[in-house]
Amino acid sequence: MNDLLSRTEELRSGRTPYVIATVVRAERPTSAKAGDRALVLPDGTLEGFVGGTCAESTVRLQGLRLLETGDSTLLRITPTESPETAAEGVITVGNPCLSGGTLDIFLEAVLPPVLVHIFGDAPIARAMGRVGAALGYDIRPVTDPAAAIAPDTTAVVVASHGRDEEAVLSAALRVGVPYVGLIASRRRGAAVIAELDRPDAARVHTPAGLDIGARTAPEVALSVLAEILAERPLADRSGVVARATGRPEQGAVEATDPVCGMRVAVTETTPHVEHGDETWYFCGPGCRDAFAANPAAYM
Repeated sequence: MNDLLSRTEELRSGRTPYVIATVVRAERPTSAKAGDRALVLPDGTLEGFVGGTCAESTVRLQGLRLLETGDSTLLRITPTESPETAAEGVITVGNPCLSGGTLDIFLEAVLPPVLVHIFGDAPIARAMGRVGAALGYDIRPVTDPAAAIAPDTTAVVVASHGRDEEAVLSAALRVGVPYVGLIASRRRGAAVIAELDRPDAARVHTPAGLDIGARTAPEVALSVLAEILAERPLADRSGVVARATGRPEQGAVEATDPVCGMRVAVTETTPHVEHGDETWYFCGPGCRDAFAANPAAYM
């Protein structure tokens, strides 16, 4: 348990998304017991223990799905051969490969906090740091225009009052940051955008922030962070794993086990067999070996 907790701290500090799976109920016969835990990482790696290989396969697939949405759910794995069903807060999967028991496993997706890159040291920039921290955001204030923009940055806000604005805005657009904002008057903001000479320059929000009648620096900071929050469902969530890992935003790749019919996540460690110019994936070594012994029986 201590090792697992240490591992979660390491993942959090590295801004790596993960799912923590906790067995909350185990109906015998099962190899897992209540309290067993495991982590599902974005590459499909499973660290810890929540049951045998078939249970692990189901947890891995459902965990990768949750990483695309940031949701949490209760996963019920039963030995009854039945299609996957979903009710509010519960996903039930029939896994005929189980030894006969039923497992209830709570899957909690843990995504890194919203990362906001703020360029400038003006009062509004400093106020954004204070307000953003209160929201639980990861605020990265910088004054160097050449400072690297992290790959999973949700927003870049330029609040430098005329200093190196074009360079930072262009860099943010070039790396595809979802929200790019400039603190400036409407007239000066339009002039800065005209100087960017980029086809996507219109993506820059200027004046940045929602029109809430803000006057003071903290009020302007609040309006900008509110605009970032308003756009986040479109810009974030489904893309957080892709931006954190550098993978295309294609979601979990899945396949159907031809032996038991289970849906499995396709990862580097998923059991598989090359046959008939195709790659067949399996929930565990048992199904893989059965297929390898007689492929014609399952094709």
